Parts: sequence; structure tokens; C-alpha cells
Amino acid sequence: MFDYTFHWRVVWKNIPELIQGASLTLQLTIFSSIIGLLIASALVLFQQSSSKYLRSISSTWISLARNTPALLQIYMAYFGLGSFGIHLSSYVAVLGAISFNNAGYMTEILRGGFSSVSKNQKFAAEGLGLSKLQTYIYVIYPQVLRTVFLPMTNQFIWAMMGTSLGIIIGLQELTGMTAFLQSQTFRPFEFYFIAALIYVVISKTVVLSATLTAKKFLRI
Repeated sequence: MFDYTFHWRVVWKNIPELIQGASLTLQLTIFSSIIGLLIASALVLFQQSSSKYLRSISSTWISLARNTPALLQIYMAYFGLGSFGIHLSSYVAVLGAISFNNAGYMTEILRGGFSSVSKNQKFAAEGLGLSKLQTYIYVIYPQVLRTVFLPMTNQFIWAMMGTSLGIIIGLQELTGMTAFLQSQTFRPFEFYFIAALIYVVISKTVVLSATLTAKKFLRI
């Protein structure tokens, strides 16, 4: 029943393609995390704004990002925008959708980080003669960073897993490339097993690096 021979040679022959898929996965993850963080930084400021319009933009974005499936967001970017004459490549559609999703979750992470800093510290810093900018740079931001660093790491890993949804629109990131290779070689177990290992190795490496960084530089 379990007489199965793992064909390492087939996998080894296609390692360059798997590396190519993994590289695309990492590229999408890094870019979508950076874009998401930039948008989230703006949205968290919108939340604190006196403008009702800006607060509405932030709350609407967060609600849509957090309460709709990432798969639906990719469909909207790839197929939905086409109804308005906006035709995106599979790469751009996945990048846009994951960035949109990241921004919603990262905004809440940042909001929690800012909420953890006592307002009294801000008043004390200003009382010592620090400008508003200096207060944020030397007092607020370091504490926020310590609070949000590890949750942001988890969000980074989620974004990496989310890129695998690109397979539904033909993107050959790691999962898409794996599906293509197994269809060409008829060795599904080998390729999906190796792909799973690659995801685990990347995730564990990111978590370990983040943990060591947090302990050494952020004293968490």
C-alpha cells in the first residue's frame, strides 16, 4: 500500500524553476508588505484626524480589507477592474490585492502600537522642550516599534501565504510553479512536498530572524 519511490531526480532537475517561483513569492511578499505599511501609516493618521472624511476613508478601507476574503480581493483586482477598462497583469493584481489586504490589518496593528504609548509621555517630552517631531522620533516611535514588530512579522508571513492565491489567475509564484511542474511530470507528491518544505523554511527563517532582531535591538 505504501510502496512509493520518491523521485528526487525529477525534483532536482526542476530546482531552478522552484527557486524562480520562490523568488517571485518573496518579491511579492516584500513589496506588498512595504506598500501595505506605507498605506497603513497614512490610514492610522487618518483615524486620529479631526476630519470626518479622512476617518471615514480609514474605517472603510479597514472594514473592506478585513471582512472580505483575499481571494475575492484578487478577483476584483484582476477581473472586476476589467469592467472599467483597467486590465492588470496577474502579478500586479496579486500585488495590489495583497497590499490592500495588508494595509487593513497593519493599520490595526499600528493603532494598537500607538494606543500602548501613554499620552503622559508625550506631554512630558513636550514639557522638556522637545518639538512634536522630536517627540515622535525619540519617544513615541521607538515604543510603537517594540509593540508592533512581532505582529508585523506575523502579517508578513500571512502575506507570503496569501500570494499563493495567485495560482487562480495564472501567476507562477511558488504554488503556481509547483502546480505547473507536477502537471508536466506527473509527480504531484514530490513537488508539493518540496514546495511545503520551502514555505516552512522561509517562514521559520523569518520568525527566527525577527525574534533575534527583537531581542538584540529592541530588547523585547
